[in-house]
Amino acid sequence: MTDAMELPVRAPEVEAAAERLAPVLRRTPLQHSERLSELAGAPVWLKREDLQSVRSYKLRGAHLFLDSLSQAAREAGVVAASAGNHAQGVAQACRTLGIQGRIYVPGTTPRQKRERITAIGGDLVELVLIGDTFDDAAEAAADDADRTGATQVPPFDHPVIMAGQGTVALEAAEQLRSEHGRELGTMVVPVGGGGLLGGCGAWLRERSPATRIIGVEPAGAVSMSAAVRAGRPVTLHEMDRFVDGAAVRRVGAAPLRMVKAIAPELVAVDEGAVCTQMLDLYQVEGIIAEPAGALAATAVAAGTIEHLGRAGADAPDPEEETGDIVVVVSGGNNDVSRYNEIVERSLVHEGLKHYFLVTFPQEPGALRRFLDRVLGPNDDIVLFDYIKRNNREEGPALVGLEIGDREDLEPLMARMAASNMEIERVDPENPIYRYLT
Repeated sequence: MTDAMELPVRAPEVEAAAERLAPVLRRTPLQHSERLSELAGAPVWLKREDLQSVRSYKLRGAHLFLDSLSQAAREAGVVAASAGNHAQGVAQACRTLGIQGRIYVPGTTPRQKRERITAIGGDLVELVLIGDTFDDAAEAAADDADRTGATQVPPFDHPVIMAGQGTVALEAAEQLRSEHGRELGTMVVPVGGGGLLGGCGAWLRERSPATRIIGVEPAGAVSMSAAVRAGRPVTLHEMDRFVDGAAVRRVGAAPLRMVKAIAPELVAVDEGAVCTQMLDLYQVEGIIAEPAGALAATAVAAGTIEHLGRAGADAPDPEEETGDIVVVVSGGNNDVSRYNEIVERSLVHEGLKHYFLVTFPQEPGALRRFLDRVLGPNDDIVLFDYIKRNNREEGPALVGLEIGDREDLEPLMARMAASNMEIERVDPENPIYRYLT
């Protein structure tokens, strides 16, 4: 391990951050999950950062950063770029500490998020819409800082930010021991830019070195894994933005240094599995999680982590129990308008929804033959897009089918093959899925 003195963050700094933040933070609860415990084969506890005052852990780092500014820097104000939880954390810190701030967000940011940022910040925060992407907003914030002398508040790439985020691990370990008499064996955290992983890992490696540290990335944005392989931050040119709170093109240099030192296990989960977990968290635990907030729980539920609740594959005895599992539910700022997409992605991931291009002869009874020959008793048509063209003998239709069980797919495909109809399944890797889901 790298010499602790050379690291961006050390355990004493996380502990000092916890003391400084105590008067302004909610001590979010540690909630036992029977569902995840049964799946993992070990006790699983949810660290409910979605119940923080801004509904995410981001307030920890943002408040600590602003509170650490000199008087001159406070008077000059701060700027930040974000369309999500970082913006809300900065807005809350500005209001609490009486610091003027400007927050740049892309014009595509949903109205619900924009209204939330301005409501939290009040008169002390100015919201500036610019460009179409986060990169546009970040460039504008950097220009503002250079022009005005305001301090830019980084979302993850700063030792003070990481120290603030690291208080999540300290708090969870203390709660587990003092409230439940249990020991922290494994901590599972979502990974975007790396601030939460770096900060939590810094404290755990020094104060609880036997704890397994697992970072979970969305499969469509594995920027930390790419950086670890390359030995430096790299920019992802293609990225799935669905898990917006963790879809980061380039991780921070300081978080990467911490990750190299703490050597966590990094795993990735499919965005469709994240959607399934969001629905399960809501229906079973009553938790409204945003996609990034459900990342860590997804890895546990999907069985992505090997030897979960055990000592790990490289340990002398991987079957040895090593304590309880803490899963960080990092945020709950989910736009209700996204739930149609969430349900859709979940069904596709679970193998319950499929799309087909069906060529129908333009004659009476064609659809009836499809229904009689192809559909099973538990199959349901949920999409039928067909335009009749009078100058052709046949025409294609896009048909979406929802089946009762993933095992029903093989019989469905067999009936299609026997129907003598021209039917082509739309592969989930086909770009048309971006339109459908």
